[in-house]
This record gives sequence, C-alpha cells and structure tokens, in this order.
Amino acid sequence: MKLISFAIPCYNSEEYMAHCIETILTAKDQVEIIIINDGSKDNTLKIANEYAKKYPKIIKAIDKENGGHGSGVNKGLECATGLYYKVVDSDDWVSEESLKEILKKIEEFHRQKQSVDMLIANYVYEKDGSTKVVSYQNLPENQIFTWQDTQKFKIGEYLLMHSVFYRTDFLKKTKIKLPEHTFYVDNIFVYYPLPRVKTMYYLNTDFYRYFIGREDQSVNESVMIKRIDQQIRVTKMMIEFGSPLKYKKENPKLCSYELHYLAIMMSICTILLKIENTKESKLKQKKLWQDLKAYDKKLYRKLRYQSLATLTCLPRWIAVPGYHIAQKIYKFN
Repeated sequence: MKLISFAIPCYNSEEYMAHCIETILTAKDQVEIIIINDGSKDNTLKIANEYAKKYPKIIKAIDKENGGHGSGVNKGLECATGLYYKVVDSDDWVSEESLKEILKKIEEFHRQKQSVDMLIANYVYEKDGSTKVVSYQNLPENQIFTWQDTQKFKIGEYLLMHSVFYRTDFLKKTKIKLPEHTFYVDNIFVYYPLPRVKTMYYLNTDFYRYFIGREDQSVNESVMIKRIDQQIRVTKMMIEFGSPLKYKKENPKLCSYELHYLAIMMSICTILLKIENTKESKLKQKKLWQDLKAYDKKLYRKLRYQSLATLTCLPRWIAVPGYHIAQKIYKFN
C-alpha cells in the first residue's frame, strides 16, 4: 500500500528535477512517484525513464503531449493509487524529516480508519539563500477538525497547493479537471474541492520547499504581468464556480475563507495591472471589477471592501509601493 502518490509535472526540467525526486525517494516503498513529462524538449523524459527503471516499484514515468501544468496534475491524479495525493513542482523539493512525520500520521489515519479529507502542512519560501516559513496559527494542531474549528486567516495567508494533501479517493470523487495550457491553475486545484471538505488535519511541520528565483518562473512578477490575462481567467473561473455567500448560514467559516481567497485573487490581478500601468491595463482593471459587479452585486460588495482588496484598489502611488514593501517582508514572488 502506498501512503502518498506524489505527482511531479515536468517541462524542460532536466537541470533540477533530480533534486526534487531524490528528496521524495527517501520515503522508499511508502510512496509512489509519478513523473509526468509534459512534452519537454530537453532530457526530462530520459531522466524520468532512468529513474523509473531504477525504482520500478516506486516511480512511474509518463510521457504526454504538452498540455501545461494543469494537464500534468490531471494525469497524475488519474494514475494515483496512494491514500493521499500531493503535487510537487519539479524545481521544488520536500523536507525529508517532515516527510517522515507526515507518512507516520497518514499511516495512523489508515490504521485507525480515520477519514481525513485534507491534510495541511507548512511550506517554506526559498529565495536568495534565505527562507520564510508559512504556517497556519489559525488552525488547530494535531487533531482532526472541521471548518467550524478554524479561526480567521490573516491578510495574504491562504492554503496553496504547496501546503495541501488531498485524500486521493476524495479528490477523484470531486471530478476536478484543471484547464490545459493555462497558468495559475494551482489555485483552482485547492479551491474547487473546499466545499466538500468535511475533515482536516494540520501538522505544524515545514514540509514543502518552494523555490523562488528563476527568471522564467511563473510567479516572477514580470512573468505574471505578461500572463495577466491568464491570472484574470483563473480568477473568473473561481468566481463563477459559485458564490461563497451560499454557505453563509450553514458553513460560515467556509464562506469567510472562500471570500478571503477570492479577495486575494482579485487583489493580485488588480495590483499587477497597476504595476503594468498602461492604458490597456487600466481598462482591464476597470473591467475586472465591473464584470464582477455585473455577475454578482453582493459578492462584488463583499470582495471590493475586503481589507486587502481595498488596499490594492487605492491610487497607484500608494498601492504599488505598499505591495513591494509587503513583498520584501513576506518574501513572496
């Protein structure tokens, strides 16, 4: 039995994928590693096949036409047989000690027949030789809990693909399918299943090492500005998934968190358009909020006056410097 299925979507990853794979291999037969070659033009597929040949009981190498990160995540889930499903980007890696803790806990869930939909752990920004741990002090530690047991998330704090493990059979039942040839779909991967999540567990351990620094990285600010239309597309898809306000009575904490998440997404789009500062970007910024208002006036009011969204909608000369100060403090992007 495999406790975790690790999916590693790869595109032209020959320079760094081995480090990612080796850190997960320390778990040996407790995990399966699914390396998905997404139509790479370098030696990615060759490296994946070499690993699969060397570790046939642990590693699967899958070759597919290029479809983007979401396509790789979809393929990994389709092939996953482990109790939990975890995506690790090929330029990132995991803490070997933290992995041991998580495997021990999942084994305990299985042994005690406890059904936990989502397991959460910390992630660490690795940038310019320094680190920044993102933890969740608003979540109960070392116990199974529900949305009602959560506390308010701080500004800029939210659950990312890096911090979340979904139970594989739970995730497959949601029938989630990420769009292909689209960046930033990791937000959809985390967000869409949330209304179905009934039970959670938070391990305060620094598991995922999130590398920031490559110039071509999708979270690089200049790259994000170039791809702002895709950021806007993903944000609109999340909004059109359904208003969190429908959960206000029966699940107020879920409603609050989803509003928080959507406010962050709207704020990211807004601030990037302000940084771009062209005639076209100003029109896009105006249209972004107008489209939300036309789609759902109640949701518009909730998101427009969330603290983070309000800050990013301030005049450019205030909003942009404020964003860059926060960037230095929290070391994101």
